[in-house]
Amino acid sequence: MDISIYFEEAAQVLCAFVIGAIIGLEREFRSKPAGFRTMILICVGSCLYTILSKEAAIGSTDRIASNIVTGIGFIGAGVIFKEGITVNGLTTAALIWTTAALGMAIGYHNYPLTILVSAMVVIVLFILEPVQRFINRFHKVKDYRIRTVELGLNFRPELESSFTKHSVDFRCMKAIKDNNDAVYLY
Repeated sequence: MDISIYFEEAAQVLCAFVIGAIIGLEREFRSKPAGFRTMILICVGSCLYTILSKEAAIGSTDRIASNIVTGIGFIGAGVIFKEGITVNGLTTAALIWTTAALGMAIGYHNYPLTILVSAMVVIVLFILEPVQRFINRFHKVKDYRIRTVELGLNFRPELESSFTKHSVDFRCMKAIKDNNDAVYLY
């Protein structure tokens, strides 16, 4: 095998390392479950599998690629959690999937597409996040749990009147009498 091929493949894996690191930094800064090292490993691993599938597969290079997608789906599913009415981890799961695709694109020498999609990922993660927060302020259902402990049992009407005055839709989930105190969970 020509030694220049080794350098070319090393450059591909290094490129995957850099792309994975850029994506992973954002996840790490936001303390997400799949962070810096995870994204690097996903991108580098996908790149390596793609390189190997081109070299080792006779007649069918797509088998390994399809298995990368399947395997990454399992990893992505592992970061999705439902908590109450909220589902967490969807962006991280999508990012795991996209990072694997970027590694595969690098493995197939598709650098223009890699650069384009990497730029789009950076835009989604850094620029569109404040836009999404702005939109969510007006359209997202918020679930608040307020625990109040107040002397006397007549505090509930006053509290609920305050909610109504400020146009807050509410529902009392639980009212507990504790001696002369009342505990309300909204």
